[in-house]
Amino acid sequence: MLELAVKSLVAYLVGSLMGALILGLLRGVDIRTQGSGNAGGTNALRTQGIWFALGVILIDVAKGWFAAGILPGLALPGIPADPANDRAWLNLACAIAVTLGHVYPVWFEFRGGKGAATLIGVLLGVAPRLLPPMLAVWLVTVMLTGYVGLGTMLGAATLPVWLAARGPHEPALLVFAVSMALFVIYTHRLNITRMWSGTENRARRLWLLRGRSAAR
Repeated sequence: MLELAVKSLVAYLVGSLMGALILGLLRGVDIRTQGSGNAGGTNALRTQGIWFALGVILIDVAKGWFAAGILPGLALPGIPADPANDRAWLNLACAIAVTLGHVYPVWFEFRGGKGAATLIGVLLGVAPRLLPPMLAVWLVTVMLTGYVGLGTMLGAATLPVWLAARGPHEPALLVFAVSMALFVIYTHRLNITRMWSGTENRARRLWLLRGRSAAR
């Protein structure tokens, strides 16, 4: 239990290292006061430009990959490996912890991002085969609707559906996929409200049907 608790805590603290806020400190801006107020890649792109946004995404993906794919196997000083810990569950406990750290970062007043880039990094670390279907659904959704948030929610929801349909069944990974799908939908609840009211911003460069929709 000690190994599980300590590594989950470390994963949470790593998740709390927000790319947008670290780079924002270097630039002298807090993007939580700009645009949508979210400390994630999409708001970084809209308010600070492409290079800033790419830096944010790189940091957020990398920390998810490290916490889920590398940290569980590290030998930490004074923390012996616990043979009672199932390695799959340890990986996924760290995966959940780093995502929670990204959304509720202790270093930044518990006001973080929505977990999308960190989830990509987590999948790179524990189940890279799940990335293609998730990213495909995200891209198709954004191209058809222009809504990045909707694409992110549907992409996350694809994970448990894909696992259940493809098999073989991996209980730990399926629990993680369901948890993350529900969590991503929860973190995008304001996007749902804005889409319902018609005030949600669209990614116009990717929104292929914008001309047809505007004509209506």
